[in-house]
Amino acid sequence: MKVIYWSSTVIISVFLLLSSYSYLFSKSTIQGIKALGFPDFFRVELAALKLIAAIVLLIPFASLQLKEWTYAGVGLFLITAIIAHIKHKDSIFIMLLLVILMGILIISNLYMNKILK
Repeated sequence: MKVIYWSSTVIISVFLLLSSYSYLFSKSTIQGIKALGFPDFFRVELAALKLIAAIVLLIPFASLQLKEWTYAGVGLFLITAIIAHIKHKDSIFIMLLLVILMGILIISNLYMNKILK
């Protein structure tokens, strides 16, 4: 069970870290976020929140309640991203990737609860 938990958690955390970096430094990502209609301050805010979320998920001694809020926040981000990409009529690949990431997030949360409770 721990292998599934840590594998899924590391995958989500790496996604969050790469996404955070991309939101701050990738010109194509910055333009893509603008094209989706989000203001620039929101891009920076999301980058910071994703970085914090990745750290919280990876810290073994973080409280269960803090981790639960982090899972909820990441889940909300993924749902918002799916809706934004559907509205923008982006590639089905992007939406499929987001759905897969949501599944991995759910697996991580379920196994965290099995291990820690």
